[in-house]
Amino acid sequence: MALVLLDSNLLIYAHDQNDASRQARALEILREVELAGAGRLSVQNLVEFFNVVTRRLKPPLTPSDAAAQVELLTRAFPVFDLTVAIVREAARGARTHQLAYYDAQLWATARLNQIPVVFSEDFNVGAMLEGVRFVNPFARGFVLEDWV
Repeated sequence: MALVLLDSNLLIYAHDQNDASRQARALEILREVELAGAGRLSVQNLVEFFNVVTRRLKPPLTPSDAAAQVELLTRAFPVFDLTVAIVREAARGARTHQLAYYDAQLWATARLNQIPVVFSEDFNVGAMLEGVRFVNPFARGFVLEDWV
């Protein structure tokens, strides 16, 4: 079983009523990763989740409901703090690997916390950067049991 850093898109899709199949898949992944004790989050994930589900999701969650979901997520998964070292490493990742800054920050969080896998649909399928593999859990052929 590998430890997995979960990207915000999984958290958001779990609440997106406009895409039932993606919502069901996100809920399945979150449940299985939590049961396996393999999931990890970053503070960045919680910030992005709250912002998107209260502003962009249709229908949006109320701030109170979103805050309750953040509380549940922090109980379900260990959360990595955003540190100066992560910001510096993210800046290096953006410069060296031409990543968008917030993608680089996710990569840096995984790299500096020795998390070998990131579940995200925002990277090239199977991409590997300095020991961190990016896996799209919504891609064809993805088998959750291969990772947790």
